[in-house]
Amino acid sequence: MVDHSSVSPIVPPAQPPLPRLLKNLNARPSPEILRDSLHRFTVWLDTYGETSQDHQDFFASKLGRAAKKLYYRRPLLGKAAVLPMVACEAFFPWTRRFFYPRMRLPIADAHYAMGFAYLHRVTKAPRHLERAIHFLEVLEATRCAGFQHHAWGYPFDWQTRNGILPRGTPLITTTPYCYEAFEAVYQIDRNPRWRAIMQSIAEHVYQDYQDFETGPDSATCTYTPTGGEKVVNASAYRAFTLFSAWREFGDERYRVAAKRNLNFVLQSQQSDGSWPYAVDGARPFVDHFHTCFVMKALAKIEALTGHEKCKQALTRGVAFYIENLFDRDGLPRPFARAPRLVIYRRELYDCAECINLGVLLRGRFPLLDAAVDRTVSEMTRNWQLSGGHFRSRKLILGWDNVPMHRWGQSEVFRSLALFCDRAGYNETKNVNPDSST
Repeated sequence: MVDHSSVSPIVPPAQPPLPRLLKNLNARPSPEILRDSLHRFTVWLDTYGETSQDHQDFFASKLGRAAKKLYYRRPLLGKAAVLPMVACEAFFPWTRRFFYPRMRLPIADAHYAMGFAYLHRVTKAPRHLERAIHFLEVLEATRCAGFQHHAWGYPFDWQTRNGILPRGTPLITTTPYCYEAFEAVYQIDRNPRWRAIMQSIAEHVYQDYQDFETGPDSATCTYTPTGGEKVVNASAYRAFTLFSAWREFGDERYRVAAKRNLNFVLQSQQSDGSWPYAVDGARPFVDHFHTCFVMKALAKIEALTGHEKCKQALTRGVAFYIENLFDRDGLPRPFARAPRLVIYRRELYDCAECINLGVLLRGRFPLLDAAVDRTVSEMTRNWQLSGGHFRSRKLILGWDNVPMHRWGQSEVFRSLALFCDRAGYNETKNVNPDSST
């Protein structure tokens, strides 16, 4: 996750997108276009392979970590140190391959597993279920070493404000996706192997993260087993995972811990409906995909428990989201409260999470439905390249077309497959079950 310690006030879009969204209330994407998009993507993935460059490449190298460390300790000198890498990212994104080699990331494998599971439900094609199971087996093989229970993190050393997180450190922002991946396949084939791993993940999420009291029956969890409290989306992830595990396994410990983290998330919502990245006084920025992370967790918890305060928070949160995190074209906008330097106009990751959130809340907020439909259409019409993968960013000048599995490719594949599954595009009477679409 990006760490911005210097932010500017919330600045609404120059032209509110609401009229354009209203105009497109009935612009539901075609099932045929979506199926073709997903087919072309899976063909590309087969050819390209399961490793890729990554968003963090510039700062995962020794040189990048040193520059980032200097930036945190001595900002003036640090800005000069990171400037060449920021310039490469903004104008020459293809140069990331010179900083760090291609790699695979568990969070991407989890999204691909879910995407293929949803695609199997849409098409009934056995090959998609086989591919989903393949990604689960990869996750089994790449779990963090040295932990009793299943957990996942980054395969590189990550320089943070507080020092280096060694590769293989479990992350509460990665592991819940792995839980959902095993759950998605388990719901199809009922293989007890996947359920056992789900329970192992639940034990890790319950046991291995620390809670810090923030008020009566409220606590923020840590980002890793060793620290990093007060990050709002981290507690949201843990709360959802434990509520989900409580429903599956009936363990009351999970519910009690989840409730405390949920209360922290609810209490962290600002008067305008937004959530800051963290409530530590240093990282108050409000961006698109972290906002989606929080609201996705609340939507899932509400569906699991009927929690009334989740419903209220989502109503306020969606109102803020629509007003402040879409641009004048009615498409996802990276920041509402931005860092001082933003080197791109739009992000594939934002678009993917917009769709993921919208699917969960479909039918409850007409403007959100319209925004999601418009974003889906934008992805298939203007962001997917002829080769099958999607653009990664719209830059200030031009595009970043470097495919990164963790930074948007896997997430947008999962979101479009889920959209097809939930939107009633799973009609199979005209679909060959043995086909790849």
